[in-house]
This record gives sequence, C-alpha cells and structure tokens, in this order.
Amino acid sequence: MMKILDIQALASVQDLGRSGWRELGIGQAGAMDPLALKAGNLLVRNEENAAAVEVILGGMTVQFDYDTPFCITGAFYEAYLDGEPIYSYWRYTAKAGQILTLVRAKIGMYGYLCICGGFQVPHELGSASTDNRTGLGGIEGRYLRQGDAVPTLTRHNTLSTIGVAPIAWRNTIYAVPSSEYAAFTAESQRLWWQRTWILQGSSDRMGYRFKGESLQLKAPLEMLSHAIQFGTVQVPPNGQPIILMADAQTTGGYPKIATVVSADLGRLAQVRFGGEIKFYLADMQTVEKLHKENDIYLNHIRRIAYEAD
Repeated sequence: MMKILDIQALASVQDLGRSGWRELGIGQAGAMDPLALKAGNLLVRNEENAAAVEVILGGMTVQFDYDTPFCITGAFYEAYLDGEPIYSYWRYTAKAGQILTLVRAKIGMYGYLCICGGFQVPHELGSASTDNRTGLGGIEGRYLRQGDAVPTLTRHNTLSTIGVAPIAWRNTIYAVPSSEYAAFTAESQRLWWQRTWILQGSSDRMGYRFKGESLQLKAPLEMLSHAIQFGTVQVPPNGQPIILMADAQTTGGYPKIATVVSADLGRLAQVRFGGEIKFYLADMQTVEKLHKENDIYLNHIRRIAYEAD
C-alpha cells in the first residue's frame, strides 16, 4: 500500500483511459498528459498503460510501506523524499516507511507519480482511470483523500537511480481544421491561427477555456448533439473557444473550429492558468513528424531504463 498522509490538491488514479464505451455516454478519462504518463511508466519498467497517480499543481504527502522504485513526470515539482530534494524525470528507490512530499508544481500543471508495478486498483470497463462524473475506476471512482491507502504491486525492490530529460515543451500547439471550420468567417479563421489565446482559471479536466478575440460564424448554425473527443475545439455563442480534455462529455452541440493533434495533447495540458499559447496549422507531414518524435523519445527512455541495471 501507499498511504495518503496529506493532500491539498486534486489527485486521482489514471492510466491511458477507457475506450469503446462512448455510445453509452461513458467518456475516456485517463491521463491529461498521456506522454508524461508513458514516460514515467517506462522509467520504472512498467507497461506504458500502468496506473499512476495524477496530481494537479501539487500538495500531497504519501508514505510507502515497502521498498519500491518510483518517479515523478509531467509537471516539475518541488518534491522531497524524507526531507531530501528529488527531481522530476528521475527514478529513485523509496524504502519502507519513507515519506514523499510534493509541495507544488513549479512548471506545468499535471504531475504523475509512477511506481514500479503500478497501482493495483480495479479495472472497470477496461481501465483503472478515475472518472469522477460516473464514479468509475480508481478509488471508489473519486479523487484521493487523506487516509486513503492505494494498493500497489511490487515488481522490483530496488533499481538504480537514473534520470532522463523531459520532451521539449512549447507555447505553440498544433491543430487541424474541424468539421465546421468553413462555417466561421474568414476573419475568425485568421484569428484562430494567428492570435494568442489565454488559458482561463475556470479550466479543468473536462475542458480548457480560452480568452481572446471573439470567433464568429458566417450565419447562425443550429446543430444536433454530435460526437466529440479529447482535443476537440468547440466555440460556444460567446465566441471564446473551449478545448475538450480527458474528462469531456461524449457529445456536444457547439460548432467545432479545430482539433488539437493528439501528439500535442500533453503539451496543451501542461499550460498554466493565465498561460498564453498559439495554434499552428498542421499538415499530414507535421502530424506524422510529431508522433514520430514522441515515439523516439519513449524508445530512448525504454532503453535507458533497462540498460542502467
């Protein structure tokens, strides 16, 4: 078990999410930064889809009751193991009884605590991911609380201490036009690609809300609810775009101007409240290049994780 001694942030058990249930109204859930989750799991020699604890911005203290390798990926945290500073994207081995403290995220939004063997919570509909809206997955389908004991599986009692560089972050996110792109005015299309957008504090795991110049349709457009997904960019009547994130509903009725390239979803998730970003138009070659870069990065971590011992 890993016991939650104190928690001052939203934290939940997440893997890469559940698929195949959208027709029943059950969303994906899963890690907001899938690449960071995969990187952390590979660093501690797990399968990429192993369950980890996702922490938003920081404020969590846990105690291990066994010896286990672990790492923190995603956001860069001020963190300590028994009072000694530790660093994101480094693999450490915690001894039984040691206390890990995450104080706050200094850079980024979503951090991932990965342990060797993964967190062993029940899989529901093929995933361990917590869906707080439906009560599926994780610990009773909810965010973690003080006093929770999260079950674990020990695969190695110790591994060497190693570190890897994070993949480069940037304030530009690649996207492609979506199904209603042509319904927006030429000026709105230009604004979407050329202007800076500011992430609002009302954003969460369901959707990232941005502030900027208002995007307008050429004419009023009435739409039936239709399928949406992680990365869909909807534009409500106020003209301020909302990007649907990991906990998004399965259907929506607002027109869609774009879709964020899946390889960039993790970079988008790590934008801080008040952060400024721009969206770049991606062609097929760019999409393929982004996915290839991510694959090369993960293969690099996989190789280092096993060569170290």
